[in-house]
Amino acid sequence: MASRFVIVLCAFTLFLVSCARADDQLAASTVVIFNGAIPESVALAKFYAQKRGIARDHVIGLHCPVEEEINREQYDTTIAEPIRASFAKKHLWTLRDNDAPERGIISSSIRFVALIKGIPLKIRSATNYPGDKPGSPPTDRNEASVDSELAVLARFSREISGAVTNPYFQSYRSIADFQDPTLLLVCRLDAPTAETVRRMIVDSIAAEKNGLWGRAYVDRAHNSGAGLQIGDKWLEEIGAQLRKVGVPVVDDDAPAVFPTGFPMSDCALYYGWYAPNVTGPFTQFDFRFVPGAVAVHIHSFSAATLRDPNANWVAPLLTKGAAASLGNVYEPYLQLTTNLNIFNDRLLHGFTLAESAYMSQRALSWMSVVVGDPLYRPYVSWLQIDSKKEVTKSSSSWKTYHDFAVKNSDKPAAEYRTLARQAASRAGICPMIEDFGLMEAHDGNWANATTYFQQARACYTKRDDILRSVIEEANAWIKQENPKRALAIIRNVLRIVSDAPATELLRQMERELSPPAPTASPPKP
Repeated sequence: MASRFVIVLCAFTLFLVSCARADDQLAASTVVIFNGAIPESVALAKFYAQKRGIARDHVIGLHCPVEEEINREQYDTTIAEPIRASFAKKHLWTLRDNDAPERGIISSSIRFVALIKGIPLKIRSATNYPGDKPGSPPTDRNEASVDSELAVLARFSREISGAVTNPYFQSYRSIADFQDPTLLLVCRLDAPTAETVRRMIVDSIAAEKNGLWGRAYVDRAHNSGAGLQIGDKWLEEIGAQLRKVGVPVVDDDAPAVFPTGFPMSDCALYYGWYAPNVTGPFTQFDFRFVPGAVAVHIHSFSAATLRDPNANWVAPLLTKGAAASLGNVYEPYLQLTTNLNIFNDRLLHGFTLAESAYMSQRALSWMSVVVGDPLYRPYVSWLQIDSKKEVTKSSSSWKTYHDFAVKNSDKPAAEYRTLARQAASRAGICPMIEDFGLMEAHDGNWANATTYFQQARACYTKRDDILRSVIEEANAWIKQENPKRALAIIRNVLRIVSDAPATELLRQMERELSPPAPTASPPKP
């Protein structure tokens, strides 16, 4: 027994050492870039470098405009050229001979770039740019995010119109094993306030250590318009990916987004589309994501600004507690938007935020931005040897579901659900019970779904979880053409709960289900 303990202890020690080495390698291949004209940018760069153990000579200051939108000349002279010069001077890049017909790099020790709040966000379109070769629309467009343009900085190209094909798209290799040295994975630590950026950094590191536990909310648009079905396809695949690893998913396929007042508790992941500005539960005063949450809403201009906490989507989601998000600064076209199904899959497999995002983008030198710590690995703890000390009371239910799902994922669907139902009921795992109700609802098995929602309602102790189960159960009764039962459940709850954010949503359901009052007959003459 003693020898077995020593073997396990040695194995665990070696694993921790390998994890530490991996962290060191990530830090060694990262540069931090800040705007020296903004004091808070300087302070945030130092804070992030210290938290991630990034060497001082990998922290680079620029003196660039303080505006979010700049022109192409400003980008070239205050951002691109100074970064190239700094990389060469610090021997982070090995350049070809200056006399070579084409400039470029031979090798690079830098794979990740963290742009700090204060670095401009986007580059407006230019006309008659020397060396450019604009084609026909849309390849004649040359506006771009600063971040996506920097991703191809090592190409030394003057052709700025149109998108550049991303060689890392759909990859399953870490960037350290990717052979193209010209690609930079550029993210930005940016938000309306410096305090929010600091919180994003701290939450990301904590979530890596303790695990990102919670529920996913997937808001499909059910959009059948020409060329738009692909967005729903991405989101539908995400739901299947998450349930395969035991992450509960509230999956809404109604055309409207999640309504204001919807009880979106314990939100660790959010994927949705297609509204122009933040709406629904995210506008509620008391809504907060769980620390380390990843939240993305597809829209053409979701990141048009990161300085207004109420504009578009990315800035509001970060303000409400998310640690990472994705967005677009100008119209990208849906086909060149980040493929969220690939992005979510790579996160679940332990890749960094930066790797996951760039594996999901067809185009570079285009409109996308990745906002968050580039080194953030929200699910890296799933790859580590289990330690009971790491399981807290608040995370035990989530972890139990995850462990069950991974252990039994190869079983036939019917057997899996039977075992899951038994395990959830035996252990009182409320999110798991609700999730199976949602799975049955997705499959159109409304009677089974109703039973699960009733069990979840009885299992939960938190108000918002109970109210969400009530809404789900009421909708299940409606699908079974039993609106009277749905109305009775809603009215019973409203007698008890009158001040919850979901109250108005329940009252709206009550009004829609209530039969109209009979019209009085006019008096006879």
